[in-house]
Amino acid sequence: MPPAPLPPLDYASLPAFLGGVAGWVERELARVLPTGEPAAELYDLARDYPLRGGKRFRPALLLLACALGGGDPRRALPSAVALELFQNFALVHDDIEDDSQVRRGRPALHRLHGIPLALNAGDLLFGLVYEVLAENEALLGAEAALAVQRRFAYVFRQTFEGQALDIGWIVHDHFPVRAEFERMIRKKTAWYSGRGPCEIGMAIAGAPPEQAAALGDFGERLGIGFQVRDDLLNLTASSAGEAPGVLSGGYGKERGGDVAEGKRTLIVIELFERLPPAEAARLREVLSRAPAATAPADIAWVIDRAEASGAIAAVRDHCRALGRAALEALTPLPASPQRRLLEEMARYLVESREA
Repeated sequence: MPPAPLPPLDYASLPAFLGGVAGWVERELARVLPTGEPAAELYDLARDYPLRGGKRFRPALLLLACALGGGDPRRALPSAVALELFQNFALVHDDIEDDSQVRRGRPALHRLHGIPLALNAGDLLFGLVYEVLAENEALLGAEAALAVQRRFAYVFRQTFEGQALDIGWIVHDHFPVRAEFERMIRKKTAWYSGRGPCEIGMAIAGAPPEQAAALGDFGERLGIGFQVRDDLLNLTASSAGEAPGVLSGGYGKERGGDVAEGKRTLIVIELFERLPPAEAARLREVLSRAPAATAPADIAWVIDRAEASGAIAAVRDHCRALGRAALEALTPLPASPQRRLLEEMARYLVESREA
């Protein structure tokens, strides 16, 4: 029996649109995520993160870009689902690489099952990306499907390069300057969380190149702003046990986890510019420790200094500036319900999001 038709997406409001996208994506995830054996060693693990929820904003951005470009978002659904699978693969591996404790309100996958099984489950999720992208051949035609796959491959390469920089700074005990940080975040997050979804959605729609370029610029600024906001919430949000939802829920990670993991964030750069030499030396020493050796008191001290020094306020201001820059990039695009939703998404994800 064929599946029921997908309900149309509702462009009347951001909650309605994101809720509709979540329904589309979750239905497809239920279809493409394998079941059966080996369940306890593989398939149950691979289904874990995708079924914990999340904002689904990356597939939403891709589908919205397709609609804005004049295309049918149903034709972009396999690509949107592939992007969500990549996001969950990246989270599994990122949690292992950072030795994270919590993801989406529950213990990280490797904390529950050990690194070898979690790593293998993440690899399966990455393999499923290509299984789903293969569905584009029947939907878009072989040439267009191959073009989409090439765009995905470029996004993946940029993401992995950015992750290498982020991890490498910790491995080599390097503290980046602003230009280095901006290069890393543009690669690690801006491509797969912003520019990539926008460009892929526009390509599927067959949108004019000037529109695709404008939306790509919007996506890059949105992706950078989202990550900077995420780094900010890691120090300010206190809802680690509550999984994030589409527009609700908690932050879903342990507060101050970035400090324990030694992350070189924009807040850290702001701190080094503000702290007196003795406190800057202490900050460097705290961030250079192994996660297990970082005491709760050290994390509390870093958060306190970030608040008292004005570093957190400066990063909040930077998020607002990134949000404004994202909105400016939309100026060449014609007014439409889809453009209005992109504006709302930018304001929420970059400026007002608290979870």
